[in-house]
Amino acid sequence: MEHIVFGIGITALTGALATVAGSAEDTESNIGSQGDPNSQVQLAPQMGFLHRIFNKAVAGEPPAYGLWCALGAGLAWAFMAMQFNAVLAIVLGSVLAVFVQGVYATTAYVGRTASLSKFGQPVYVDILKSMTTVTMAHAFIAIFATVALCQLINGALGHPFPLPLLGLVWGIALGAAGSATGNPYYGKERQYQNQKFGAGVPISASGNIVRYAEAGERNSLDNGWFTTKIGGSAAGVCFGLIVFLELWRTVLFEQVAAGWGAIVVGVLMILVFTVIDRYIEVWARKNYGPYTEAKEASS
Repeated sequence: MEHIVFGIGITALTGALATVAGSAEDTESNIGSQGDPNSQVQLAPQMGFLHRIFNKAVAGEPPAYGLWCALGAGLAWAFMAMQFNAVLAIVLGSVLAVFVQGVYATTAYVGRTASLSKFGQPVYVDILKSMTTVTMAHAFIAIFATVALCQLINGALGHPFPLPLLGLVWGIALGAAGSATGNPYYGKERQYQNQKFGAGVPISASGNIVRYAEAGERNSLDNGWFTTKIGGSAAGVCFGLIVFLELWRTVLFEQVAAGWGAIVVGVLMILVFTVIDRYIEVWARKNYGPYTEAKEASS
């Protein structure tokens, strides 16, 4: 019984860390425009719409955070092997991994923007200086929280995977959660907030992202400020639930039927969430219906 109570406590703590990591990851990717909507940021200068958005999408979020979290976890594991304190080792590993993230962000922005020079898109030095450090700060929070929860899974719960491998697995999961949950909000509610809600993006509006803010030209800090309130929170809750429910079923049901109990519970959870998702989708379609123009709606 004590083992289960201890495991549930560790599960709750890792879920809290995952929530923080998910929120920071989504905010970092939105400031750096690293998600799926970045295709419109890259396309905008080619369509004649110059902008001041920080475009650092060197890779998708899952492989990027898989690299950074695996690097942070691997360095932390090496420091702990050298008899460093666990917390200090995780901090140092995360800091070094963030420097790699900063190098990738710098080269990605400069390289991507330089490739658009024939369309008149300049490289803004002030954007490079201000945005890179902000993304590094958010990336540190995401990497540190992810490596910390991996250490808890490995050290406290006795997971057989080594720390670097756990960092790779949960880093990919972190990037996937932010990409699937927070990025649509960044694209639909920020880049194309000038389009009618639910209308989609017509071909004629390709690349015509919102480029002006309340005062002056919009930059990526404006996007991060806007999306962190809802998109970042949703991504944090998503990743937090993934980690919590995964460890919860393992702690409670791993001893049932030689591990098959945890597998059966996992399958049942997937089925329950599938039914809930389907119900919400059908309810939304029945209540809101397809998008129609104002004239058609009035007639």
